[in-house]
Amino acid sequence: MNALDVLKAKYLDGIAQAADEAALEELRLAALGKKGEISLKMRELGQMSPEERQTTGAALNVLKNEIDAALRTKKEALADAALDARLRNEWLDVTLPGRPRRAGTIHPVSQVMDEVTAIFADMGFAVAEGPQIESDWYNFDALNIAPEHPARQEHDTFFMARDAADPRPPHVLRTHTSPVQIRAMQKTGAPIRVIAPGRVYRMDMDQTHTPMFHQVEGLAIGKDISMANLKWVLEEFCKTFFEVPSVELRFRASHFPFTEPSAEVDIRCSWEGGQLKIGEGNSWMEILGSGMVHPKVLEAGGIDPAEWQGFAFGMGIDRLAMLKYGIPDLRAFFESDLRWLRHYGFAALDLPTVFGGLSK
Repeated sequence: MNALDVLKAKYLDGIAQAADEAALEELRLAALGKKGEISLKMRELGQMSPEERQTTGAALNVLKNEIDAALRTKKEALADAALDARLRNEWLDVTLPGRPRRAGTIHPVSQVMDEVTAIFADMGFAVAEGPQIESDWYNFDALNIAPEHPARQEHDTFFMARDAADPRPPHVLRTHTSPVQIRAMQKTGAPIRVIAPGRVYRMDMDQTHTPMFHQVEGLAIGKDISMANLKWVLEEFCKTFFEVPSVELRFRASHFPFTEPSAEVDIRCSWEGGQLKIGEGNSWMEILGSGMVHPKVLEAGGIDPAEWQGFAFGMGIDRLAMLKYGIPDLRAFFESDLRWLRHYGFAALDLPTVFGGLSK
């Protein structure tokens, strides 16, 4: 038996007796690794005569292929054996019911925004959008808000930081979605009928205010639009949104720089047993502001106030969600209070608490 036959018998026997993949890998490295016995013999071919190199090289290649094939076959056999052992020791009862998984749902603020959009769409209002970072002109000047107005003070509005030498006009996080009305008028002209839902920002933080909240504003401009049209639109919206057969609205004279005349709108309600009921009772609750668009605002939007007129209104989407679902504190929307979510069917997820249980 020559040296190659000895190597062949040595490694084929070792492979056959290997108990696991770790032992198999050791044999592979010993035979075929960079410093393996067969690899070292392959390097000796350069020192042989051409006739010896041809004969020995062919024999080494055959041996290398046999050992490689034996390694792969043994590896597959070990994997099959491991799978068989696992199948014998483990079992799965396919008759067991599946594990329940809670489904996520739309956040109530987003849901209310979708509801509001759908209701006004049925009345012919398109959706208009605009940037959340606005120029001082769009957010204030175009809306007839004077430089001395309190809303333009730094304690009420988030102003964007600017270098002293920056020549651009000041920019703010929009304090209302009214700038969208100006942009829509400039883009579309009259007649126009749009709503502008979106995020707005003010320096407020208490039970009924947060620094970021959501508004929807409406704008309708035509030849003969009046406060009567405004009243009908708001009544139809409230009946549909609050799902009541009838509502009674009360308009109170007020002042907004961008409308003239202006009115706060109250809705008749009751608070029986701590529960809010819309459309009945002896109480009134303010829900929005409205009025006829000020001529200066029409001019800023590129519309001739001598030919066109219209109404505008604005309401808080977060407040509408609170009223519809009985949430007493606006901060519950953002501070992970899951109790009211579950109560009103929004399928809030159960989350682990610091005590290792589930939050209730």
